Amino acid sequence: MRKAVILLTAALWVTPATAEPEQTKHGGDIFVSGSGTVHGLAAERDVFAGGNAVTLTGRVDEDIHASGFSVNIEAEALGDVYAAGANVTLRAPIGEDLSALGFTLRTSTTAVVAGNARLAGGTVTIDGPVRGALSVAGGEVILNSVIAGDAQITAASIRFGPDAVVTGQLNYTTPKELSVPERVAAPDRVSWKALDRAEMWEEARDNWDRQEYPVLPTFRALLASFFVTLAFFIVLGAIFLAFIPRQVQRLREAALAQPGLTLLSGVIGLSMLLGMVPISALTILGIPFIPFVLLAIVVLWTLGYVLGAYVVAMRFWQSFKPEGEPAIAVRLIVLALGITFASLLNFVPFLGWVVNFTLVLFGIGAITRALFDRLFGSVDAALDVDMKPIGNGR
Repeated sequence: MRKAVILLTAALWVTPATAEPEQTKHGGDIFVSGSGTVHGLAAERDVFAGGNAVTLTGRVDEDIHASGFSVNIEAEALGDVYAAGANVTLRAPIGEDLSALGFTLRTSTTAVVAGNARLAGGTVTIDGPVRGALSVAGGEVILNSVIAGDAQITAASIRFGPDAVVTGQLNYTTPKELSVPERVAAPDRVSWKALDRAEMWEEARDNWDRQEYPVLPTFRALLASFFVTLAFFIVLGAIFLAFIPRQVQRLREAALAQPGLTLLSGVIGLSMLLGMVPISALTILGIPFIPFVLLAIVVLWTLGYVLGAYVVAMRFWQSFKPEGEPAIAVRLIVLALGITFASLLNFVPFLGWVVNFTLVLFGIGAITRALFDRLFGSVDAALDVDMKPIGNGR
């Protein structure tokens, strides 16, 4: 349950990237939303932070839950720390356990973990001492600190810095066996297991085939997943309607004014973003940006789906109630009904997929047109070509 708090925080408290951090206190907890630095935290209980770029300083008497694109925790936590983001950096002592996930993840020398550390990411750098056990999974793991307990490392590559020491058992899984320096761990305390991706997938497939799943729990799990996903979309849309209603209204009006051009813009916008993946892979400098491009695709797809469902649902509602812009409560109800109906269409073979993909393109098209208008001027003006005859017009 605790691990899901990070995602819940991001859904409930995220604000536009340009907003200043805002704090809300409730029951001893502090909720932080927005981007920037929060100075001098003095939390009696937990801190929940979410935003584009989050930096926390001060002291927290219990746990820290932080998520965002860039997460920088400089606040001392007497309890646990849970952090997730594209870039995650920890610079302060942690009184109990650390659980962190990121494309780039680093603990500095001042980030002393009193309990266990569980880390995962593309590139994981561990400069901070861990007084308990260490569990790491990543593409590249750089260990340069003292681990008082056992260490379990699974990675494509592992590097040991000059300060790397594992007092307990060192168990590592890599494609090829490494020559672990004795200063890191004595040979009798080192265990290696080959990382065979093909074998890993075969084992997962075999276990899946042998596993027996009762019908009722499976149905309940599917039903629960459907409602959780549906609730996420509704909450996400409600956040945008509450914080930036005018921008959402302009996007909706522009999309409905020229639906054909909006769909075409959606195809262009999604194609441009998808095309950045192979383009980034062509150069060494571009390869590190591939995860960010994939993340952008997921974010744009999600926002496009919610916006597309909302635009179509509002158009349907206004066909019966054409007078003016409805109240925020009515728009929220229309949003919930639109997303619910679109989600239920997924259970209709082929037709449901076509309708939902069209909604995604429609929403992405509205966003793409808004971005083009901001960067290059009006898209409509750019496409309004005066087709004059050549020469004398004959």
